[in-house]
Formats: sequence, structure tokens, C-alpha cells
Amino acid sequence: MAEPLSDGVAAPLPGRCAFYVVKKKRYCKMVVGRGRAFCGEHADADKDSERRRIPCPLDPKHTVFEDSLAKHLKKCNSKEKPKPVYYVKDINAGPVNEEEEVISEVSIADRTKEELDDLIGKLKTALQGLNIKPDSGILSHPALHDPLNDPKNGNFAFKHLKQQASILGNMEALELLGPGRCYVEFGAGKGKLSHWIHVALEKAEDVHFLLVERSSTRFKVDGKHKNTDATFDRLQVDIQHLDLGRVPFLSEKGLPVIAVGKHLCGAATDLALRCLFEHSLKDLDSHQPTKRIKLSEGAEEDSKTGGDLAVSGVAIALCCHHRCDWRHYVGKEFFRERGLGIREFDAFQRMSSWATCGMSRVSHGHKTSPREKVGTLDEKQMGKEEEEEEEDEEDEEAEHEGSSETIPDNLNSAVSAEEREHVGRLCKVLIDHGRLHYLQQRGFKPNLRYYTSRDVSLENVLLTAVPI
Repeated sequence: MAEPLSDGVAAPLPGRCAFYVVKKKRYCKMVVGRGRAFCGEHADADKDSERRRIPCPLDPKHTVFEDSLAKHLKKCNSKEKPKPVYYVKDINAGPVNEEEEVISEVSIADRTKEELDDLIGKLKTALQGLNIKPDSGILSHPALHDPLNDPKNGNFAFKHLKQQASILGNMEALELLGPGRCYVEFGAGKGKLSHWIHVALEKAEDVHFLLVERSSTRFKVDGKHKNTDATFDRLQVDIQHLDLGRVPFLSEKGLPVIAVGKHLCGAATDLALRCLFEHSLKDLDSHQPTKRIKLSEGAEEDSKTGGDLAVSGVAIALCCHHRCDWRHYVGKEFFRERGLGIREFDAFQRMSSWATCGMSRVSHGHKTSPREKVGTLDEKQMGKEEEEEEEDEEDEEAEHEGSSETIPDNLNSAVSAEEREHVGRLCKVLIDHGRLHYLQQRGFKPNLRYYTSRDVSLENVLLTAVPI
């Protein structure tokens, strides 16, 4: 929730809304009308206002003047739109096992020390014989050399650039950057990872991008590439309902697909893997494994004949394992082989948050103000759009960097803070090994690697895979 005023905080900027947003710890930056103190969204905070705002019935995250509701509903961006041809409800959701779905979800805080010890024992037993420490893969790429050395970029922008540079560096090492391919960015957001891949391949021919994002996104970079040879197509659809076999561009071009993603949250990674490997372009009703193309052997030309979806590589930065879901999870077989099931998975995905619990971004460097972000640039030189874009990115990053969860006293006494962090990482590793197993079963050589340091991102593991 938010409040109109906050003691001890600098006054709102001239001409901007006087509504204090508690979550963002700052005043709203929307421009206000002449003679008004609050923007339209926060007009209710103005006690002198005669018009009343109510939550939009299509999406309560925003409000609308009650007397303009009918007009608003006709043009609201949240109004259900006709489903695109590639929308197939729950196609990537995974099968439903009614017996497994009916479980009693017991919070970790409500478990006894004996129960926690038993879970931790099962976790460590399941990890025996597995490599629990990802390889080191902190790399860079010349495409980002200039922005990485640009003093106009502050600490926050620098963190993201280092991550993107390392993802590209790892892709280069795996020969995943080259001509004649389609890069599918899952959870694309503004599309900045695709942007840098395009910069790296600026002189390459026949390179295309599909940006998959379920939400309407501000400050997209797609427009920067309108006058280039590469095509940027954006699919506004939840990965859970995306059938790549029905995307006209892919079925027509038949290009090898490289799947990428930066901080693909929780179950979204599993949905993306199902989207890639469980459906065929040739037979939309079949569930045969997806065709794989090993680009290093010169198979690019053969792949252009259409037919099966040709997946040639994966590079996905993982995060938020506590948001994984058993139905969507691709590593069920791996869990069952270790005598584990939905109950253990439910506990482990919750315990995975221990790896970052309480370790907010503040503990890895204070949140910079707009003036600090641009170094020597004066704040007045910053465009309003640029400033709001950076704030949007910081809000998004907060969702992936640590947890503000309060640890109850009984849990503190049962498992020490140091042990919790260690166990949380082990839970992440176990969940990720289920994904490695899934990819191995489909003829790929997968790997986990630390692609950046924890002071840059607490979620610092990259999942890669190339055909064997």
C-alpha cells in the first residue's frame, strides 16, 4: 500500500505527484495537471477532489475514475484480446496427477526440528554422487566493452551489463552466436539480452529474434532495431500457453532455435524447457522429442527445410527456485529415481529461499539515487523516461535479489543462519540437477556454471545445453 505523505523524506519534485509510494520509498514521479498536487492514479489522495477513483474490474492493479468506468473498459490494456494462433491453453503446463496434487502444504516454519533434520538428510542423500558446485564461467564479450567502460553507467547498470556480457561470453564459448538462427528470449522483459546478442551479431546474416513476454512492457528496445536486417518479433503470451510450432515465422523459416533468458523466474524455466522439447512442428498432436541440430557440424542448411523444431542450444540464467511448481517441473523422473516426490519437492523449493533469505540488495551495495547512477551527469540532464526506466529495472531486480521474509524464532533455533544458507543452495542445486537430467534424456549436454559473482547477483547460475 502507499501513503500520500512521508516524514523525513525530501519533498516531491516540482510538477510531480505528491503521493508517497511506500514500496518504492519515494514519491510518485507522474506529472500532475496545473494546480493539482496528485496525478490521476492517486487523485483519491486529494481530499478536495470531487471525483472518486475505484480499482479497475479488469485489473485491480490500477484505478479509474468511477464516472469514466464505461469509457475506460473499452480501451483498457487489460481487456482480454483475441487469442493468437500460437496460444494453446496449458500446452506446457505438464500433466496433472490428482493424487499428487492433493497434499497438505505445511510451511517450513511449522515443522519441528526433527522434521527439518529429516528433510535435510534426504536432501544430502539425494545429492550424493552429483557435482554440487557449478563450474566457473565468469566471462565477457567485446560487444559490451564500450558500455562496460562508460562512466555514465552507474553501479546498477554496470551489474546488468556484466551479467549480459558473461551470458554472451558463455554463448560464444559454446558456439551459440552465429548466422542463420532464431534466438527465442523467454521472459524477455524489455528485450535487452536480445539487444546485446544482436549487437554481437550485427554483421551476421539471417539472424532473427522472438521475444516472449506475458506482460505489457515499457521501454522496450525492439524499436531500436527497426532499420536493421534482423527481425524482432514480440509474442505477448505466457510461456505456459505458447506452442512454438504454431508461430508462423518459425514454421516458415525453419531456422535453428537458440533459447535464452536472463533471470527466468522459477517455474518459467521448466515451462520454457517443455515449450522447446515436448512439441513438434510437423505433428502438432504428437509428443515426440524435438529435433536437435548441432550447429558446429554445419547442419544449418539442413535445418531450413522446415518440419521439426530444431533446438540448437540453451543459455538461461536461473533464479527464484522457491517459485517452482511440481506440475510444471521437468525433473520429476530425476526426483523419483532418488526416492523423492511432491512432498519433498514442495519442502525443498521453499527451503531454496534460504540461500538468499534476508540478503537484500542493500547488503550488496546501497541503492543508488538517480544522481549517483549517472556519475558526473547532473540530474537535470537526465530525461524523465531514462530515470523511470532505471527505477523500473530496480523494482524488477528486487523480485530476484533476496527475500524480506522474517525467520521465526523456532526456525532460528532449529537451523543456524549459516546452515540455512548452505541448505538453500543445495536445494537449488538439486532442483537444477533435475533439469540437467531432463536435457540429457533429450540428447543434450547440459551444464551449470557460475556466470557472475554473488556481489553482482545473488542468482548467479547459468544453465547451458548444446546437442551431443
